Amino acid sequence: MTVAYEDVPFSELLHHPAATTRRLDAVRALRLRRRDAGDLALMRIEQMERDATVVDFTSRLLAGLVRTENIDALRQALPEALPWVTFLPEGDVDTLLTELVDTARGAVALDNLAPIALLLTQWKHSAEIYADPALYAVLTREPDGDFGPVPMPEAAE
Repeated sequence: MTVAYEDVPFSELLHHPAATTRRLDAVRALRLRRRDAGDLALMRIEQMERDATVVDFTSRLLAGLVRTENIDALRQALPEALPWVTFLPEGDVDTLLTELVDTARGAVALDNLAPIALLLTQWKHSAEIYADPALYAVLTREPDGDFGPVPMPEAAE
């Protein structure tokens, strides 16, 4: 396999399903582009299971390193995996590592990697704020005055 995935119009799968799926012999997955909706991925189940095995191993390895108090090794490796982590305060890096390990374990147990992606996105946005002194100043300053009364929330029906 030479590339991770290949872009293919969704209509190609509809019109030439056998030929389109044979392309999976050369790539890990096909990215099916759709005009009016989000793109889809098509991959062999064996590939999906291999990917899940790697994620499971990685989350267990992270958890093991944290449990055996090898946090320094993780701290040293983290900037290579997530270069933006260099903008986070030291205490936040520890919190990120703890949350990452806990979230990875839970996500793997549910066969749902979305929580890991969400956590990394949230921490990346935090790093973006710390990296921009003007933005950090705006977001951390005390508000000017009172914003007035807060209306009662509407009752859920």
